[in-house]
Amino acid sequence: MTASDESDELDASGVPAEWALREEVTEYETPWYDGGFDLLEQPDGSEKRYYWADLPPAVVIVARIDGGLVTAIGDDSGETTSGDDGNHLLFVEQFRPTIRETHLELPAGIVEDGESYTRAATRELEEETGFRPSSTALLQEYAVATGVLRHDRGVVFAEGLEVGERELDSNEFLEVTTVPVEEALERAREQPANDSTLTALLLAKEDGLL
Repeated sequence: MTASDESDELDASGVPAEWALREEVTEYETPWYDGGFDLLEQPDGSEKRYYWADLPPAVVIVARIDGGLVTAIGDDSGETTSGDDGNHLLFVEQFRPTIRETHLELPAGIVEDGESYTRAATRELEEETGFRPSSTALLQEYAVATGVLRHDRGVVFAEGLEVGERELDSNEFLEVTTVPVEEALERAREQPANDSTLTALLLAKEDGLL
């Protein structure tokens, strides 16, 4: 049975006919996500709790920037300095308190209510890096860590960057940097590596954008 065939046999809660949802419990709520479990009767008649964390969708941005247009990192004036003439990708470097590591990552952020992935990408890119894209395209939408998360992610390719206005959130302490396109995947694979950056770069490469 294919996934599309099985989807025709779902009950009102989205559970296949051979399963039964006995209870859905939200155990706690935080500003970032909710956590809980579903009590399910499995196809063999046994019951089991399946724990989940429910997060809003997020977007990861693969942003190509002309090497001649580089933000003066750490300069709040918004002026630009000359770089080399090659194409680069925008990255941010930040400490991740959850895992206590500093990661080199592609810009990313939460999709707000009513936003498309491309609109969220435009907003997040400008807020985090100070650059605003003139062109965006959704490369892929997919579910993340399906064994434990209720969380979707979109990968957006952005180009035609112009200087905008950087506006970081209260919990964002980011250093903006650029990496030459031909070195981006190699740099992203250096430890510590992270899934959102690697997946986005691989998708962009597969689509012939890198």
